[in-house]
Amino acid sequence: MTETKKLGFGLMRLPRKMLMTDVDQVKEMVDLFMKEGFTYFDTAFIYVGSEASIKKALVDRYPRESYTLATKLNAFLLAPNEKAAKKQFTTSLERTGAGYFDYYLLHALMENNYKKYEKFHIWEFVKEQKEKGLIKNVGFSFHGGPQLLDQLLREHPEVDFVQLQINYADWENPSVTSRANYETARKYGKKIVIMEPVKGGRLANPPKEVQALFKAYHPDMSCASWAIRFAASLDGVLTVLSGMSNVEQMQDNLSYMKDFKPLNDEEQTIIREAQKILGRSSAIACTACHYCTEGCPKHIPIPEIFAAMNKYLGNGQKEEAVSAYQSAASTGHRASDCISCHQCENACPQHLPITQHLHECAEVLEEQDKNS
Repeated sequence: MTETKKLGFGLMRLPRKMLMTDVDQVKEMVDLFMKEGFTYFDTAFIYVGSEASIKKALVDRYPRESYTLATKLNAFLLAPNEKAAKKQFTTSLERTGAGYFDYYLLHALMENNYKKYEKFHIWEFVKEQKEKGLIKNVGFSFHGGPQLLDQLLREHPEVDFVQLQINYADWENPSVTSRANYETARKYGKKIVIMEPVKGGRLANPPKEVQALFKAYHPDMSCASWAIRFAASLDGVLTVLSGMSNVEQMQDNLSYMKDFKPLNDEEQTIIREAQKILGRSSAIACTACHYCTEGCPKHIPIPEIFAAMNKYLGNGQKEEAVSAYQSAASTGHRASDCISCHQCENACPQHLPITQHLHECAEVLEEQDKNS
């Protein structure tokens, strides 16, 4: 297999048609991706409908050796016991029909859950699957700090790669520690797959001051292109995942990544200026992964509420924020329903003070709603 190109297709945010995945559009996106020589596809057991969709769009339509497929085992969200956790592997094989996985990951390790993988003997389990030829490369996705990352890589030298959240906005973020984690993985010589390079889409539409900065230098380049090229320019990167949700996003990403050129010195300077601007942003740093909603006892649509609040915090769009909040809360579940159980914060990869933010959203958006 040829060397992996620096753009991977993240399958977490696939296009929807009503409540179902729009498989026809996914097929079109897969065809565009493969045509340009890109081969890395990333899904997970807990991405609803994703593994089944990629079977229809990719596995059933292309020779197995023409692409690489990654998926993940989550031992803390949907695994009440060891048997259920290990069952995810065989279920993923059945859903995808791939026969084996090129890259297999322990999903979303961080300080409050990594011991669950040890308790359920998942490290030993995936090693056994690799010995059977059902896994080619073993790794883990990570949302913790550099001390834990160092510990895991020291204790598990068998790890082939690490998937890290890296983007220019979080490079020095003390909660995400992108730079420190990157340097730790490099210290151990591990290949790095980058996730959230566009921060859940937020860097595709950054504050207007950042947009103006980018457009002044590259009028025709999208803001997302700056984010993905920043990540892909780092040494030791296997590929950069982009969670593309429609054909247009795929076409945009391919336009600048098919002949990828690392950021030059001028562009790196512009990125540093953008980082300074974002350091002053008051927007909630939610990436809409929805991990927080899985166990919410009040079924609050947290990411959608935060997206509404960010219209107000990021751009001062009060009317738009209230309208978006009304839409998010149309099912009858509102920010003020929060009972401060904090389960969402235990699941949040960004380590956000979600409960506090929900109370703020309730105070601001529901009050605005009453007055509108």
